[in-house]
Amino acid sequence: MDSKCIGFIGLGLISGSIARAVRAAHPDYRLIAFDRAGDSLVRAMQDGVINQATDKIDSSFSQCSVIILGMPVSLNIACLGRLKDLVSEDCVITDVGSVKSGIHEAAERLGLSDRFVGGHPMTGSERSGYANSSPLLMENAYYIITTSPRLPEERIEAIRSIARDIHSIPIVIDCREHDKITASISHLPHVIAFSLVNLIRTSDSRDGLMRQLAAGGFRDITRIASSSPDMWESICLENSGPVLTAIESYKSLLSAIEDAIKEKDGRYLHTFFQEARDYRDDMPSRNPGSIKPSYDIFVDIIDESGAIATIATILASNNISIKNISIIHNREFEDGVLRIEFYDSDSVERACAILAKFSYVIHRR
Repeated sequence: MDSKCIGFIGLGLISGSIARAVRAAHPDYRLIAFDRAGDSLVRAMQDGVINQATDKIDSSFSQCSVIILGMPVSLNIACLGRLKDLVSEDCVITDVGSVKSGIHEAAERLGLSDRFVGGHPMTGSERSGYANSSPLLMENAYYIITTSPRLPEERIEAIRSIARDIHSIPIVIDCREHDKITASISHLPHVIAFSLVNLIRTSDSRDGLMRQLAAGGFRDITRIASSSPDMWESICLENSGPVLTAIESYKSLLSAIEDAIKEKDGRYLHTFFQEARDYRDDMPSRNPGSIKPSYDIFVDIIDESGAIATIATILASNNISIKNISIIHNREFEDGVLRIEFYDSDSVERACAILAKFSYVIHRR
């Protein structure tokens, strides 16, 4: 077995980003990958990220010291059974799924609980697939590691070491605690975002005026509703217990707010809003998490021909890539008429410095 060989079963956004980051950190490592999408494997080979591509899960993975499962949660569980007799007893198997209890239970049933270490990099994007992967996706992101009672410390350390190598922040917790936490801070917010969008969709007039007038605040809190429906169907079903508990708690809060509005109870409403604001304002502004922050600025510009093109040219000439650019027509909660979104925080800082030299007025959240 090669101690510097890592296998990837599934090469999507997260696992692909890990592969890219591992390659950047360790050019000498041997990386092997399987993916149902052949074009992802071809592209990863062309990028020089992986050394070997395979169209099936076979003995190619027997040489690996670590195997990372990057398929949907239910398929990761199925892959465990196929790997049991393929890999060495020294091989550590991990995954990158956002639900942990089910796969730990499957590892226990298969007699792999001393070799399976759960993993969940709390990062992501509205986009999916290897084509959208990036090593920067893993930087400073919490990398949750979940364990079982019989798991040797050195195998936990193997995954913790990979997390550190790709510049993530490893945190070890119990799998059930993980599922309870992510149900509240990630899974429920996605359910709410999808629900809010569908509320507007079904309430909108035939001419689509609600969609047209949707303010920046609405777009921000529903941005994650652009995520993969397939993925969120799987997550909700795999983590149904904690998600249902979180939904019930949220429904109770909505009911309390509903009653307070009906009864004109301003004191309750003010306390409710004040406590929420204080708690949120106390959160780190760039705390790594499963809901990726947007990197954007708002710029005041004069309504004249070529104004947007001038800014785009300034940024492009300084090698700053723009992810998205739009005019803010509803200014209810935003300063600046032009919203520019970037791919990372470094681009934001550089753009602000350069545009300031040209006397643009810039607003940041």
